[in-house]
Amino acid sequence: MPAIKSLEELKRVREEALAKKQMKAAPGSVQVIVAMGTCGIAAGARDTMKSVLNYIEAQHLSGVTVTQTGCMGMCEQEPIVQVIFGEQAKVTYGKVNADVAAQIMKQHVQGGMPLKDHVLPI
Repeated sequence: MPAIKSLEELKRVREEALAKKQMKAAPGSVQVIVAMGTCGIAAGARDTMKSVLNYIEAQHLSGVTVTQTGCMGMCEQEPIVQVIFGEQAKVTYGKVNADVAAQIMKQHVQGGMPLKDHVLPI
């Protein structure tokens, strides 16, 4: 991040950060996080991410924010996906290939029911 050189620039950056935080915590909004560390990518996280994005596009979903993160420290469970509904506790899924990602999007993100088969006990 470049250095902030004025008070106006600092205020703008602060407002953008607050807006992102409010969007993530807004009721009805869903955040999907895909772990894209080296181990995740080696295990197929790119295909998992593509599946999530394709599902959102095909179903014309709104209110879903997709982000990526680095290694989550559970390399043997990669690819890992987390789903967060507003202020609810996050649900972490392991060994998420493209097909499982589509099931998570349909059953959990759209239907509100976690996919029990792949939930990691955290």
